[in-house]
Amino acid sequence: MLGEGYSQHVLDLGADPDGEGAIAAVLVRRDRHPAEVAHGAVLYVHGFSDYFFQTELADFFAERGLAFFGLDLRKSGRARRSGQTAHYVSDLALCDAELEAALDVVSGEHPGQPVVVVAHSTGGLITPLWLDRRRQAGRVAPVAGLILNSPWFDLQGKAVHRGPLTQALRVLGKAQPLRPLRLPTGVYGSTIHTSGTGDWSFDLELKPLTGFPVTLGWLNAVRRGHSRLHRGLDIGAPSLVLRSDRTHLSTRYSELSDRADTVLDVQQIARWAGCLGGETTVAPIPGARHDVFLSLSEPRHEAYTRVERWLGEHGLTGESPRGEKEHQPATQDMSSR
Repeated sequence: MLGEGYSQHVLDLGADPDGEGAIAAVLVRRDRHPAEVAHGAVLYVHGFSDYFFQTELADFFAERGLAFFGLDLRKSGRARRSGQTAHYVSDLALCDAELEAALDVVSGEHPGQPVVVVAHSTGGLITPLWLDRRRQAGRVAPVAGLILNSPWFDLQGKAVHRGPLTQALRVLGKAQPLRPLRLPTGVYGSTIHTSGTGDWSFDLELKPLTGFPVTLGWLNAVRRGHSRLHRGLDIGAPSLVLRSDRTHLSTRYSELSDRADTVLDVQQIARWAGCLGGETTVAPIPGARHDVFLSLSEPRHEAYTRVERWLGEHGLTGESPRGEKEHQPATQDMSSR
């Protein structure tokens, strides 16, 4: 899908526990150039209504000696099969299966080398829950760090509304799990895609501008994940949390839509970041979008700079011969290759 320089490996997951047939995940590899030497690897996990297409992000890590792998979770992106409800799981812990399978492939290709998990939005909730379960089972290695990009740590809106909604989801999420919620349409998709004000090209069937429908059962699973996070985790590795410095939840586009998180409440991210356990660094990026790596040039460059600094502080950097001392983000994404 991304053209020359990328390959994919299908991870067969067998029968869907949620009853939607045979399921699989897809692990996308950025193939290394002959001159590149990897001393570690990155496993990237997308968010809701998303899939891996950010080749600039892959190049950034590869230039710093980290081989790059992007995972499309079950029923998401390349992995979704006909008749399956996009992104649906009744329990976020079900995703442990593809995360473990992907980690096995990554560590098999890079034995004894550290792996940094990078995750966005809902992926930023799924991955710390997974890593906490791994640590409880006595399995931390080879994961050496976690980078979260605008992780979904709580439900947007007022606390007085979140409680009753969560209680209702516990009942309705079981009785009518695939029933979609009627939610207002946001502007985020149009701010990043080339058809709107953005510079990024991606498949609109895999990542619709208005997103896929949110189902009751899936949101119930997310709320249970939030509850577990809020009780405190210990992921067993240092973490870096990137977020915008402001939220702008609006159904109408304005200039601020390009310089704020139009999907999540960044104050909630700041509030719950300490629940990851261990050493946690929170980095607000002024003017960043919901996906900080799809922001305008200046905040995107700042996000990359913060990541490079954090990697260096934790001994996880090491430029390949093709690497550069300072990352200069392109004005156009190269994922249309």
